Amino acid sequence: MRRRHDPVLDREVYEVLLGDEYLMSSSFTAAEEELASLALGLVSGPELRVLVGGLGLGYTAREALRDARVGDLTVVDAIAPVISWHQQGLVPLGQEVSGDSRTTLHEGDFFGLVRHGADPCRAAAWDAVIVDIDHSPRHTLTPGNAWLYTDEGSAALATLLRPGGVFALWSNDPPDEEYVQVLQRHFTNVHSQVVSFPNPLQGGHSTNTVYLAQAAGR
Repeated sequence: MRRRHDPVLDREVYEVLLGDEYLMSSSFTAAEEELASLALGLVSGPELRVLVGGLGLGYTAREALRDARVGDLTVVDAIAPVISWHQQGLVPLGQEVSGDSRTTLHEGDFFGLVRHGADPCRAAAWDAVIVDIDHSPRHTLTPGNAWLYTDEGSAALATLLRPGGVFALWSNDPPDEEYVQVLQRHFTNVHSQVVSFPNPLQGGHSTNTVYLAQAAGR
């Protein structure tokens, strides 16, 4: 984790790095927050159970907790120090996310857990599965992660959801029509949504993509 003062934004910025890879930055968080709000906007009912793949700095998890209907939020992250930073309050949202009674932080490889149906990635257990780990379906942190974006991986994700539940994925790249077609073979109501936000560091606006896909209803 790195904390620095950004002279353009004129505020402290927190960054999570893994080797040369930027995993998360607090510079711009609009799309990470929209990831959760868009997913939950498609889900109905009380006492929602939400599974998040990737903790990062906690912006997606915090946005999910802002929905009063969420009764259980489980966040899976493979990096133990990231979980520890939250629990120790070393990141801005740490106490807010980890201290919420609805939150469970689970150390583990999200991809492996989904592939093998291991706890907490159990079949038909979740109203929403929200993932923000790789840069995009084509730009993964490790080659093995690419499995999640195949037909096999998409089918495994679909089994995690209750009827009508939603899978949501963050991507740093523009919409990928080939990936949309993969999702359409296993979900209904599939679409990609571009989220735009001001970027004073580069001038103008930047964009991320949120993929949304719904499990078949009852």
